[in-house]
Amino acid sequence: MGDSSRIHFGTDGIRGKVGEPPITPDFVMKLGWAAGRVLAPSGGGRVLVGKDTRISGYMFESALEAGLSAAGVDILLLGPMPTPGIAYLTRTFRAQAGVVISASHNPYDDNGIKFFGSNGMKLPDEVEAAIEEALEAPLVTVPSAHLGKAHRIDDAAGRYIEFCKSTIGTGSHLSGLKIVVDCAHGATYGIAPSVFEELGAEVVAIGTEPDGLNINAERGATHPSVLRDEVIARGADLGIALDGDGDRVILVDHVGEIVDGDEILFVIAREHQKKNKLNGSVVGTQMSNLGLERALKTMGLDLKRAKVGDRYVLEMMQSGGWRLGGESSGHIICLDITTTGDGIVSTLQVLEAMIVTGQSLHTLKAGIQKFPQRLVNVRLPRAVEVHTQSRVQEAVREAEAALRDRGRVLLRPSGTEPLVRVMVEGPERGEVDRLAEWLAGVVDETIRSLAA
Repeated sequence: MGDSSRIHFGTDGIRGKVGEPPITPDFVMKLGWAAGRVLAPSGGGRVLVGKDTRISGYMFESALEAGLSAAGVDILLLGPMPTPGIAYLTRTFRAQAGVVISASHNPYDDNGIKFFGSNGMKLPDEVEAAIEEALEAPLVTVPSAHLGKAHRIDDAAGRYIEFCKSTIGTGSHLSGLKIVVDCAHGATYGIAPSVFEELGAEVVAIGTEPDGLNINAERGATHPSVLRDEVIARGADLGIALDGDGDRVILVDHVGEIVDGDEILFVIAREHQKKNKLNGSVVGTQMSNLGLERALKTMGLDLKRAKVGDRYVLEMMQSGGWRLGGESSGHIICLDITTTGDGIVSTLQVLEAMIVTGQSLHTLKAGIQKFPQRLVNVRLPRAVEVHTQSRVQEAVREAEAALRDRGRVLLRPSGTEPLVRVMVEGPERGEVDRLAEWLAGVVDETIRSLAA
């Protein structure tokens, strides 16, 4: 079936700078055609296409539409729609696939393409490999009578809003809560405020004026400081920072403290464990804080650590039969509710915990005591497996011996940049910082010696 290592597809689809290969109109048109050929090999069928609010989305929407039509596949255009909304609608429309035009939390001049299968899950590696193989074939248009037709779905946003509202109990009402929602000028701008308002909350919406260029610009999950200031100024109970495509969320409690994905996962896990929904484990990543692992242990739950990336979190959840997982960055997957990370749905699970317990988010998150963690990036001039070098291995052992069983050391190559990420975690901030800087220095010296 072709090289399963994949040339274009990364851990989250295909992504890059607009206008630079592969994020060009001609490539995206060919990609649409290749995907149509693989996902609907006999022609017919239909594929949903949604996008976030960056200006290049219009261009790539048209390119995908042309490619899919040439393959004989009908196209259902959703317009601006959060990534998890596209996954949900792909299932409910019984479509062959859903296509997302988005670069998630990246700036406006990046863009990307990712796919969901008919089950609302990301495509398996072998299907992505088949699409890459089809890209090598000449683009052959089906006969005119069999060209795919395009239709715009006018009520897509309303369908997804109703789904989000249905994910908490019918008795759960958000009246009395004041919430600030930061939509990062992204795909949730017309959806997230409506979800929380229709459930009864008083909503202050910011980051809801997309102009094609301001997506994620000093707003949203990667820039929660503006939200924090707004929560304090408004005297709000909660702040919600979504990213540009709505699949991740970072929260702010009423005193202005930022609540990351590990803390969100803990709050949801504690409530779901009361309902016997977790099968003994929660899935995190290698970067999940040791404090989360220990807090879960007090509830009789294990933390399973996947490689970094929500794709790998989901794979581990499926293989182990576990229903809750996520990353520190705010990708939270509630697999008993939906098939992918969903910032709105995850937030509703936290709000329901607040309602059921009558406690603030600040109180709920106090059950996890996060360990100080330091991450240092060391740039690689070329591909070097530095973690296999004896001097680096010796340094890691020394750092681990210094921490004993009180912390963790991790060396991890970046999946997207020429970097080695050096992470040290432990109970004392000074010791953590000192060990991380020292270990990063050893890694850097080793890289330089190898390059000499």
